[in-house]
Amino acid sequence: MSEAREYCGLFGVYGCEDAAERVYYGLYSLQHRGEESAGIASTDGKDIVSHKGMGLVNDVIKPQTLKSLKNPIAIGHVRYSTIGSSNLGNAQPLVVDYYKGKVAVAHNGQLTNAKKLREEFEANGSIFHTTSDTEVIVHLMAKPLHMMQKNLSLLLQQLRGSFSLLFLTPDEMVGVRDPHGFRPLALGRLNTGYVLASETCAMDQVGAEYLRDINPGEAVYINKEGIRSEYYCSPKHIKPAFCIFELVYFSRPDSKIYGESVHLFRKKLGAKLAAESPVDADVVISVPEGGNSAAIGYSHASGIPFDRGFIRNHYVGRTFILPEQDRRHRVVELKLNALKETVEGKRVIVIDDSIVRGTTSKSRFSLLRKAGAKEIHVRISCPPHRYPCYYGIDFQQKGELIAASHTVEEIRQFLHVESLSYLSVNGMMSCTTQPRQHFCNACFTSDYPTSIDEETKKLTEKKPVSAEKNI
Repeated sequence: MSEAREYCGLFGVYGCEDAAERVYYGLYSLQHRGEESAGIASTDGKDIVSHKGMGLVNDVIKPQTLKSLKNPIAIGHVRYSTIGSSNLGNAQPLVVDYYKGKVAVAHNGQLTNAKKLREEFEANGSIFHTTSDTEVIVHLMAKPLHMMQKNLSLLLQQLRGSFSLLFLTPDEMVGVRDPHGFRPLALGRLNTGYVLASETCAMDQVGAEYLRDINPGEAVYINKEGIRSEYYCSPKHIKPAFCIFELVYFSRPDSKIYGESVHLFRKKLGAKLAAESPVDADVVISVPEGGNSAAIGYSHASGIPFDRGFIRNHYVGRTFILPEQDRRHRVVELKLNALKETVEGKRVIVIDDSIVRGTTSKSRFSLLRKAGAKEIHVRISCPPHRYPCYYGIDFQQKGELIAASHTVEEIRQFLHVESLSYLSVNGMMSCTTQPRQHFCNACFTSDYPTSIDEETKKLTEKKPVSAEKNI
């Protein structure tokens, strides 16, 4: 899969002398969630200092930077923009100074009412410094009514859409998850301190012990008195709608998300795909890295041997995250090479995790043809993406989704492969250990767990493009 942009990764550490350094390594483990910008904010209990920049974690955060951030509490963020343009001003954490002092905020998700709230603030004279939806949150914090509150409950009740949040004040770290739990956020223990992270793989990197997920509708306050948990909305508003695409594609295979092992879930997807879409072939290969686990599952279930069919150049950035479409096209040819010894003269089953825009899949499969593959049978370990996502994944224009305006057969012809099959919605959902109704799969089914205003819907009605323009 190479066409969907990711959103963001969060990592915070409380109560460790080298908190900023731990955050650095945590963000490094979450780099797959966004390569556009990175930042860290830390506090010594009195003041908040920060550093952020455009690019990868190791390009933005240097050893001398970590020295200047050395404090016992820190939060960090890696970003790809879904709302707001790609520039330094929109990089996070956002740090502001208001009536109560300094605060830093890091956000993973997308606020569906950000435009409305921003217009209300601007009509009353507020000045915004970024185009990010996250800035709406700090303007809400500065409202007199909200400043009188001892917690964030009243503020959080004003937000709609998807949001996992980290807040940092001079003496406290706060982790928040929206009432639907669209985006993951987990709590861990690190020696005598605590960690908040988008994925458990980042906890593993710093030696933290995973304790539990932050629950939908929960805010966790961590300070010198310990941990305090509050639910900021009534139970009737807590309706889990975990993003299934986190499990299908976004999260790292060595993470545990929503109580699921990502790797084992994807192996189940592959096994189910083998049952639903068998084909007589000689070898199963994957499009790395996303298709690896599902390909192993397909191979085990079908009895067809698994082998490496593509060699990946690890020094080329992940093409789906790059903000310029033309740049993605240029990079994809550098990213993969077909392994002739595996595919030449063979009937090849190619497992990929998804086809969203179809912009790079055709060139990938043509590499197999050039390497001598006799037949190419493509199997996708999720259903076709036919509907926009309003919750933080950057396929918001329906016209950009190739499956929204083309049949599977038309896509097959466009890709120039012998066969193409997608996993069914029922097949995908049967692979979870959680109740099916606890997941959002709206990008496949259009069953949105929240109401979407008409203005937002109109923005997604972009005229469909032809398949040939998706090359």
